Amino acid sequence: MSHSESVAMTPPKRFLIAASGTGGHLFPALAVAERLEAAQFQLEWLGVSNRLETQLVPQKYPLRTVPIEGLQTRIGPKTPILLGKLAVAVWQTRQLLKRGHFQGVLTTGGYIAAPAILAAWSLGLPRVIHESNAIPGKVTRWLSSICTGVGLGLEDATSYLPKAKTVVVGTPVRPAFLAPCELDLPIPKEALLMVVAGGSQGAVSVNKLVRACAPAWLETGAWIVHLTGTQDPDAQSFQHPQYLSMPFYDNMAGLLQRANLAISRAGAGTLSELAIAATPALLIPYPYAAEDHQAFNAAAFVKAGAAQMYRQDELTAEQLQQMVLQWLQNPQLLEEMAAKALSLAVPNSTERFAQLILEQIAATP
Repeated sequence: MSHSESVAMTPPKRFLIAASGTGGHLFPALAVAERLEAAQFQLEWLGVSNRLETQLVPQKYPLRTVPIEGLQTRIGPKTPILLGKLAVAVWQTRQLLKRGHFQGVLTTGGYIAAPAILAAWSLGLPRVIHESNAIPGKVTRWLSSICTGVGLGLEDATSYLPKAKTVVVGTPVRPAFLAPCELDLPIPKEALLMVVAGGSQGAVSVNKLVRACAPAWLETGAWIVHLTGTQDPDAQSFQHPQYLSMPFYDNMAGLLQRANLAISRAGAGTLSELAIAATPALLIPYPYAAEDHQAFNAAAFVKAGAAQMYRQDELTAEQLQQMVLQWLQNPQLLEEMAAKALSLAVPNSTERFAQLILEQIAATP
C-alpha cells in the first residue's frame, strides 16, 4: 500500500467543541478551534439555540444545539425540570458523538460543559475543559475530576480543583491580538486614549458614571472610545468631538493596543486581552457574576500592579473622575502599569492548550 493510500484511509480527527453564552466562553474556544483546524481536525460545535454562539459560530463550524439551562446549586422547585433537561442533553450529545465518530470533546466551561463532559465520559472519549477564571465555575468544580485534561487560565484556580489533572496554559485570545493592528478611528497619534467597555453584555451603570466624568477627562485633551453595548437608552445623550460612542467595535485588538487606559469589567477573556495588548485598566467587576468571580479575576491584576479595582456599588463619579485624572496627568505611571499588564500575558496560550488536547488524543488507545 502506498503512503498516499494509507493517508487516505486514515479517518479524520473529529472533535466536538462545547462553548456557549458569552464572549468569555466563545472567544477562547474559537481561538483554539482555529489551531486545531490547522492540525487537520474536523470540528463541530455544541451550543444553545438562543445564545451568542448562534451569531459567531455557524459561518465557521456546524452548530448543534441542546436544550439546557444553568444548573442551580440549591435544590428548589425547578430542580427536577433542570435535571430532566440535563438528562435529555446528555443523551442527545451522546448520540451526536457516536453518530459523528468523534474522538473527543473540548469545552470552555459553563452549563453547556455538563452534557458534553458526561456524554464523552460515558463513551470513554477524551474530555478536555478550559477554565479561565480565578475561581472555577460550578460545572468545572463538579466535573473536572472526570476530565482527562484541565487547562487553567490562572494559577489561582489550581487550589479549587485538588482532584483534577490541571495544567496552567493561560487563556487563548482572538488571533488578531497576536499581531499589531491598525486603528481605523480618527484619533491623533499623540493623544491619550481611554477605552470604556462593559464586555459582551454592556454595562449601563458604568456607562452613566463615565458620562458624568467625561467632560473633565476630555478637558485634559484625552480621547474616549466608549463601547456602550445595546441595552443603554441614554447611549447618545453625551456628545463631544473627542468622545466616540458606539454599541460595539469589531477591531478590539487595534483599539486596546492603541489605548493608554481601559475602564472595563473583569471577565477572564477581557483580562487576557488587556494583558496581551499591554493596556492598564481600572476594573469594575460585574457585581452579579457567579460567585463574584470577576472580583477574584481582577484581584490577580491588582496584585501584579497592572490595574486598580473598584466595586460598582462603592464607586462614585467623583472617585472615578479623580482616579482617572491622576493617571491622565501622569503618563509615566500608565507606562509602568502597561509593562506589568504585559507581564501577565501568555502569548502562546492557544498553542499550549491545543497541545494539551493533542496529548489527550495521543494517550487514548
